[in-house]
Amino acid sequence: MKEELLFCPLGGSGEIGMNMNLFAYGNADNKKWIMVDIGVTFADDTFPGIDLIYPDPGFITDKKDDLLGIVLTHAHEDHIGAIAHLWPKLKCKIFATPFTAILIREKFKEKKIDITNNLQIVDLNGKIKLGPFKIEYITLTHSILEPNGLRIETPAGIILHTGDWKVDPNPLIGGKINSERLKEIGNEGVLAMICDSTNVFSIGRSGSELDVRKSLLNIMGRFKKRIIVTSFASNVARMETVFYCAENLGRQISLVGRSMNRIYKAAKQCGYLKDVIEPIDSRETKNFSREKIIYLCTGSQGEPMGAMMRISNYTHPDVIIEKDDAVIFSSKIIPGNEKKLYKLHNQLVKNEIEVISEENEFVHVSGHPNREDLKDMYNWVKPKCVIPVHGEHRHMIEHINFAKEMQVPYPVQVENGDIVRLFPGDEPKVYDKAPSGRLYLDGNISVEEDSQSIKDRKNLGNNGYMEVTILVTSKGNIHQKPILTFKGLPITETEDFIYGLEEEIENTTKTFSLNSKKQENNLINTIKTVCRKYSKEKTGKKPFTNINLVRI
Repeated sequence: MKEELLFCPLGGSGEIGMNMNLFAYGNADNKKWIMVDIGVTFADDTFPGIDLIYPDPGFITDKKDDLLGIVLTHAHEDHIGAIAHLWPKLKCKIFATPFTAILIREKFKEKKIDITNNLQIVDLNGKIKLGPFKIEYITLTHSILEPNGLRIETPAGIILHTGDWKVDPNPLIGGKINSERLKEIGNEGVLAMICDSTNVFSIGRSGSELDVRKSLLNIMGRFKKRIIVTSFASNVARMETVFYCAENLGRQISLVGRSMNRIYKAAKQCGYLKDVIEPIDSRETKNFSREKIIYLCTGSQGEPMGAMMRISNYTHPDVIIEKDDAVIFSSKIIPGNEKKLYKLHNQLVKNEIEVISEENEFVHVSGHPNREDLKDMYNWVKPKCVIPVHGEHRHMIEHINFAKEMQVPYPVQVENGDIVRLFPGDEPKVYDKAPSGRLYLDGNISVEEDSQSIKDRKNLGNNGYMEVTILVTSKGNIHQKPILTFKGLPITETEDFIYGLEEEIENTTKTFSLNSKKQENNLINTIKTVCRKYSKEKTGKKPFTNINLVRI
């Protein structure tokens, strides 16, 4: 039986977020698998009560005895966020560089899982061997510490999985992109490159952290009052820049928000941020005048519980904001967050606070490759086949066109669940489909999209709630009036509504004789229909309705 090399994305190919990619090598009877990344995406308002969404790992869970390990490229949530939720189903080894490993440990600690024996720390530019896969970590540049590409060597050939990357000539913290090693890999011959598509529509280069530092220092130098900077906590280079600006402007710095403090400690633990000034506790900042302080806080996307939102609402216990202060949003506005962010901006400017964002000043560079960066990677690696991932369909299709422009012989378009046979065969192509989908974290339970809990909450949110309790005597008669409770219904004349509903319920119950369980169920279903119909006529809403029959 012939051996084959397969690639299958279960998440991140069709959306930006929740990255999960599988590689397999072997024959039909004995295939070994590795997983690269295990991320989340964040739910929007269409899923009330849901925070996190991650790929359904069912396809690989069925093969967990042949899963050799989860290999993590870097510590962004869309690459590691699902690990503590899904690992108990997989129970395999996890491989990560030191900074990523610290954040992984914390995730498992929150879940009260001891991961020590299953977490293996890999040195920067280090190597591991998992069955038929020899994996080499390649240092790249991105908007987080220790981003890695993976050179995956198999008996069938070499794959380069880029992970998230950009070409930053001055990343400020961490190593530069290892272009020399990438060129060597290209000269060895690369069967396939699995590549980031996020910024494929953006021309030019994605820019350098050093340029942002120069610009932020210049901008902050203009302000005479309190400065609040909000950014992605995971961008340690940007964090170091704000420390640098504070020191150069003779100001103190305070970190606000749990994530910001957590990332700062993790970076320090790994030997980064050695030469920065010591931050002061936000509770101590009241001892400093407002022109002597810079706050660096979470909530750059207008998250309701982020520090920035609480500061702007004047509900933060330690940080106040006043007229003529300045807020710098040193981050990208992620598509889908415009509404809540503009609401936050409007709230601030209304209170005469200056707002600086990517819309009016140079305060941010992306962590993903623009077209010129992509050209560099293609020229270094010279792959025979390119599979675009890490994008919506529009990004990946544009990336296919770009790969054709770059004369790549075999660009392959995929979406979640597609199984690509990279070897054997003259041409890599999608030849099968794996089951794929999404799981929603509801409280601490994983549910599917059509789960009753999500349906019920959507119904409650859209239509309100009604509860009817009916007391039934031993002879099967209704005792007194029904007890009515309702929430979220637009009722102006409450007494009229209740009187009319009681009448409808009494008229319905008269026609039933409650001598059997079946008749009780029929009555419950009939009353439910009557109540919802009555509410629809009076309010335009058909509420989520619960009927209780209580025998006395």
